[in-house]
Amino acid sequence: MFMKWWMENLLNKKWGLTRALGLLSLTIVLLTASGCSLLPNEQQEEDLPVITPPTVSKKPEYEVRLGPIEKSVTAVGKLMSQREEALYFTEDGLHIKNVLVKAGDKVKAGAVLIELDVEALEKDLRKAQLDFRQQEITMKETLRTKEEMSDIEFEKASIVFEEQRQALVDLEKKIADGTLKAPFAGTIVSLSAEKGGVVKSYDSLGIISDTSSLVVAASFAKEDLEKLSVGMKATVDINAAGVFEGKVKVMPSNTGSTDNGNGGNNQPKKDTIDQYLIVQLDKWPADMERGRQLGVKIITERKENAVLIPISALRSIGSRTYVQVIEEDGSKREVDVEVGMQTPTDMEILKGLTPGQKVVGR
Repeated sequence: MFMKWWMENLLNKKWGLTRALGLLSLTIVLLTASGCSLLPNEQQEEDLPVITPPTVSKKPEYEVRLGPIEKSVTAVGKLMSQREEALYFTEDGLHIKNVLVKAGDKVKAGAVLIELDVEALEKDLRKAQLDFRQQEITMKETLRTKEEMSDIEFEKASIVFEEQRQALVDLEKKIADGTLKAPFAGTIVSLSAEKGGVVKSYDSLGIISDTSSLVVAASFAKEDLEKLSVGMKATVDINAAGVFEGKVKVMPSNTGSTDNGNGGNNQPKKDTIDQYLIVQLDKWPADMERGRQLGVKIITERKENAVLIPISALRSIGSRTYVQVIEEDGSKREVDVEVGMQTPTDMEILKGLTPGQKVVGR
């Protein structure tokens, strides 16, 4: 009986020990697995970029070359007629009655362009004519009785008669000047006159131009004109037409006048062709119209075989002008130079360098 109980108890203890060992093993496994997650993550090594030291920028190198160099002057201009005039009235304060033309119209010499309202002046003229007829009768009586008058009385009567006759002539001219006619055959290139408007003396109302005789006209700066002369070659770039070759035909006139060339009246200075340098083209383009814009370039000096370097390779300290020359072994040395012509990009070297050498830029 006792033996049976001891064996059963021993078996139960073995089972319990086995169960306990299993639980302990499971606990250890779980603790080991969870221990990794409970511990903080190891810090990964930072992947730093490779830092390369900055390279010292290499200055540009240029080869001394042989080539052409030229100096030139440029100006803007336009196509102008060799004959054109402003249209204006010499009278003041009259109203425009009729405008018989428009811009672009071709007219003959003497054609009526604009008429002023001179009806009131015509009434004054009729009255002045009647008064003058009466004055003529009086003058005839004066001549009959001249012997009975003193020289002074006769002179006074003659002066009054001449004043009335001159006033009549002036009024007739004023009425005649109320009609503006074309001074020559041409084209009305501009017109600002409007019916009903009031005119001012010598105030331009338009321009008439002989468009059959167009020329290239350019306006150069005064200092550039001093470098130019008749016969110099010119290149003309006409807007939307192309580039054409030519030569200087006429230099602009310079009268040195201070009254704008208007004889002292209030007439504004005209934009006349004699104020421009005129270029004669070797070949005239077709279908050109007055006023088209253009550019003119005139070469003032040129050398075909000049020793040239870029301006950026030239250096100076005080009165000294020099360059840095690169030797065959890569070393550099300073060489004094004598310069000549200069353009916006190149410099001519008269002394100190030969073609094929290399110089250092800045």
